[in-house]
Amino acid sequence: MRTGMREGPEIWIRGPVAAPEAAAPPESAHAQATARRFSWVGLHGGAGVSTLAAVYGGHDGGRAWPGPAGPRSMLLVARTHAAGLDAVVPATEVFRRQEAPQGLDLDAVVLVADAPGRLPRPLAHRIRLIESVIDVYRVPWVPEWRLGDLSGRPPRGTESLARLTGATR
Repeated sequence: MRTGMREGPEIWIRGPVAAPEAAAPPESAHAQATARRFSWVGLHGGAGVSTLAAVYGGHDGGRAWPGPAGPRSMLLVARTHAAGLDAVVPATEVFRRQEAPQGLDLDAVVLVADAPGRLPRPLAHRIRLIESVIDVYRVPWVPEWRLGDLSGRPPRGTESLARLTGATR
């Protein structure tokens, strides 16, 4: 054994190294990856599916399963009020029990704020329970959306959802 040398895997290049071909510049990993398309599916009326589809892109599925032409990856959408949160667990159970239509993939739940400000403690606790069983993305209250202004970038704090959906506004 040699002294003063690190042990472990070593990679050595032997011989001359050819220069890369100059035919075309390499594409970045971001340019090569295509954004995955999602079907936004509301768990109750007024969940915000149309707004999210307009802001983040993807298929506005309303409250129905995506059809054969729709994206098979789903994001379930609910508001953060009691009725909205009540709808989340039964919907995720449909996927856990494999009772959803064949080929659909539930990626996450998106919870849209039902009002400005902090959530009451009981609702925050319910969200933590939901987060323990599935990925949850939260969307804050956006006053401009209430007025119908969907222009601009996705709201602060939703960068991970924008990355997931490929929103590039």
